[in-house]
Amino acid sequence: MLHLDQDRWCRWKWSLGGAAAALLLTPVIPIAFAKPATATNPASIDRVKLAGLPDFIDGILAQQIAQREVAGAVITIVYRGKVIMTRGYGLADVDKGIAVDGQHTLFRPGSVSKLFTWAALMQQVEAGKVDLDADVNRYLDYEIPPFQGQPIRVRDLFTHALGMSDLSYAEGEWEKEETYQSFLKTHIPQRLWAPGGEISYSNYGASLAGYIVERVSGEAFPDYVERHIFQPIGMATTTFREPLTGDRAAHMALGYALVDGRFKPKPYERYDKIMPAGSAASTAPDMARFMLAMLGYGVLGDARILKPESVRFLESDSIANVPGLPGMAHGFMVARQAGPRLVGHGGNTMDFHSYLLLAPEADFGFFVSMTGGPGSYGARTELSDAIIGRLFPQSPAVRWTQAGVKPPVGAYRVNRRDYAKSADPAGDLKLSLQGAHGLLVEAQGRKSHWEQIGPALYEQVTGARSGGPYDRLLFYGAPGDPRISFASQPHVTYHLVATAGK
Repeated sequence: MLHLDQDRWCRWKWSLGGAAAALLLTPVIPIAFAKPATATNPASIDRVKLAGLPDFIDGILAQQIAQREVAGAVITIVYRGKVIMTRGYGLADVDKGIAVDGQHTLFRPGSVSKLFTWAALMQQVEAGKVDLDADVNRYLDYEIPPFQGQPIRVRDLFTHALGMSDLSYAEGEWEKEETYQSFLKTHIPQRLWAPGGEISYSNYGASLAGYIVERVSGEAFPDYVERHIFQPIGMATTTFREPLTGDRAAHMALGYALVDGRFKPKPYERYDKIMPAGSAASTAPDMARFMLAMLGYGVLGDARILKPESVRFLESDSIANVPGLPGMAHGFMVARQAGPRLVGHGGNTMDFHSYLLLAPEADFGFFVSMTGGPGSYGARTELSDAIIGRLFPQSPAVRWTQAGVKPPVGAYRVNRRDYAKSADPAGDLKLSLQGAHGLLVEAQGRKSHWEQIGPALYEQVTGARSGGPYDRLLFYGAPGDPRISFASQPHVTYHLVATAGK
């Protein structure tokens, strides 16, 4: 099942663990399809650094494989309408010594699969079959109860602002066979707060989006995405179907656990119950074609899968848990607001760790996916950060030296969790002050250090590399409800559950 922390597209230097998936809130911003036009001139990328990128990536992955962090990996990079790099690294099958083939080996993109689902739902918006501001119940054959009279709108699915608990299921239930359509009806998460406000990442919401596509189009979801997204732009191998068969199964990279220093193969993961949220399998060339279509405003070659205004909508700002930090786009998450603007999505299963990033103003994108032991999650993050820092470097912010109100430190708990079960305090973040302007964040025994750069605003020091990206943490919240949010995690927020010393 998808980890609580592993659906994050974030760039944290550790995994926070948690259950499987298995404030001064900003109001919903009224958004039409169009957003302000992108810059006339594409953002500049240093040609020397771009030319040296393949060797740069080779060096990082060689080290990660040597350190047993990664068993196998693929990466593809697109720039100005062309694929400039597609490579495989390591082994797809360690025991048989089968190398990863950058052109043909399949990997699991995890929640990056959701981008296909959002594109499919936008096609139905374009067709006039779905209204962004309609109650989702209009398109369902079952009912999701409103919260204090407020229904979930289709728009709220794109922004993960459903106001729901995370998925809840009994021990052993995930292994039982059940279609995603049935699972949606029998596992409606608890309604906790009004939709359209606080963001809390939801696999249920993305699965619901896929079900709406199925209902209004009259086509089974895996059939629909193949006919209307994958086939038109030449993504011949990508599928949501499970289990894989034929050539797909033969070319699928294995997932691994690291046991006593050796990679131990694991069975193929099944995500039938939340199919539209994360069950896809794909190749690097297929992912490159999808990125080219998105950077081409819905067009690749002679095929169009979306109108330009639909692509702009998917990439445009929607809401944020707090002003001053990146928030959600519509399906995509905002990685950086400017310099240039970056949008992306991460995807993690138990065995595969992936990330897709687009810089529309620079006409640039990359996709990476890895398999291996637990170290491959951090390795994915390390490689993605290195690419961003090389091509789109940042400088650290000026340190804050003024006196001010001390932030409320203590234990903070993520809002994305199963509220039907008791929370495990071991998964909380522990925050404590260091000197006048420092902050220590602890998660499951791992520590990171942060320095103040503004009122209630801190920048990560631990793990930061020259050129960034630099994560940020902001304290905020209404009286009696202190919260924190991270720039790297626009899809969740954290609430104070215990002050320091209690």
